[in-house]
Amino acid sequence: MTKLTRSLPQQAYSAKQVRENEPKVATLLNIEMFELMTRAGKAAFAALQKYFKKTHSILVICGKGNNGGDGFVVARLAKLSGLQVKLILLCEQDMVDGDAAIAMQQYLAIDSMSVTKMIVAVNKLKVENEIANFSGEVIIDAILGTGFKGELTSLFKHTINAVNASPSKVLSIDLPSGLNAETGIAGGQAIKADLTVSFIAIKKGILTGQAANYVGKLYFAGLSVNEVFEQQVNSSIYILKNSTKPVISLRKPASHKGNIGLLLAIGGGQGMPGAIRLASEAALRCGASLVATCCHVDNQALVFNGRPELMLAPSNIVDLQDSAFVNKAQAFIIGPGLGRSEWAKKLYQFTIQQTDKISVIDADGLYFLAQNPTFNNQRVLTPHPAEAAQLLDCTVADIERDRFKAVINIVEKYGGICVLKGAGSLISDGKQIWINTSGNAGMASGGMGDVLSGIIAALILQLDNLFDAVKLGVYIHGYSADVIAKNQGQRGMLASDLFLPLQHSVN
Repeated sequence: MTKLTRSLPQQAYSAKQVRENEPKVATLLNIEMFELMTRAGKAAFAALQKYFKKTHSILVICGKGNNGGDGFVVARLAKLSGLQVKLILLCEQDMVDGDAAIAMQQYLAIDSMSVTKMIVAVNKLKVENEIANFSGEVIIDAILGTGFKGELTSLFKHTINAVNASPSKVLSIDLPSGLNAETGIAGGQAIKADLTVSFIAIKKGILTGQAANYVGKLYFAGLSVNEVFEQQVNSSIYILKNSTKPVISLRKPASHKGNIGLLLAIGGGQGMPGAIRLASEAALRCGASLVATCCHVDNQALVFNGRPELMLAPSNIVDLQDSAFVNKAQAFIIGPGLGRSEWAKKLYQFTIQQTDKISVIDADGLYFLAQNPTFNNQRVLTPHPAEAAQLLDCTVADIERDRFKAVINIVEKYGGICVLKGAGSLISDGKQIWINTSGNAGMASGGMGDVLSGIIAALILQLDNLFDAVKLGVYIHGYSADVIAKNQGQRGMLASDLFLPLQHSVN
């Protein structure tokens, strides 16, 4: 019942789905809602014992809702186990009702026998002083739950800022307070947790975007109802992890390069040879048997240097369109380092006219697409938030405000499959969304997106299902970076460092 795991479930849900269906599933299983609150508190306390083993003193901060009720359960269990407990309630006692009030009364029944009493603090200065004076090891964040959205009150803002300024470790119950469970956006401020314990079902917002700055390590406790919840509640949002990533089949012993096909990579405008070289070499490392690169004539020697396995396609649009490379290519990459010159524009226009072939469009290719929108289901778009904002003619803030909505809107406008890059990249075909769980902050360096384009294009040649190729590409891209981070560290990671772990990951 208090089992904790880093392994996440198969699906993610909106906060509204979880709130509306928790009681229904509990009724189906003949479980009282207060029993679920008790189980959640026990799971959070088990996490405290497991991951903060040298803890002697904790500070529990409770709001008036059910999240605060979970906090009261943790505080009671901590006291009973002999820990020193300080508890702050951020409202008057009579504002706590329902199951949370029962949990509070159970805590007060044992708190009355101790020296330190519950502190009712509705004054921001008092809250700040209490937190600043706490010298224990762990703060339990039980302030706001999944129902939070919009603006924080002044009291909550000051409380959150004080917690974030504390040297103590922080355990957030269900999600960090201030974080929107729907979108992953922080409402001005949010608790920066070291550990978050989520219950019953994963809320979609804690896996993508800004959430990565606040969640810390994420653990899941199903409370013995999660399996029935997934059976009873449908979701079009899925979690991409090792156990759910698509699998690429082994090559037949008699395979030859013609079985895989040719990839034509177009980019590398004048003075920008690196991006298309990274995309092209990544494709080779991920199993594309034949890769031809079209780049500016000034870059050809730089692109070819040290990688003789690459072929050079004509850089002139007239020669290219009549070449065998175009006729034989089964897929295109267009955009890495392409630039925005007239030469680049002509190459882009030529490429998108090849509607019978799948194109991976990135970087400057996305710029040209935004300038003249077209619709085609035979394409994969890989924008970062700024490029997504161009595609939807909005701001980056608009994109980050609701990444789930943005990725769907891009597909509806342009067709195909969209990968909205960033922490917890989103992958959508307009019908379902997959949230990627691999990758790390070391990937915040130049060329990573170019490598992703090459990976996806190579897998398109080797998998029959386009969506599967994109999902697998996104996952192994992040996974390879995780291998590098584990062995060498995040800081200083280069895009080209991924080549060798990529080759291992794709086999």
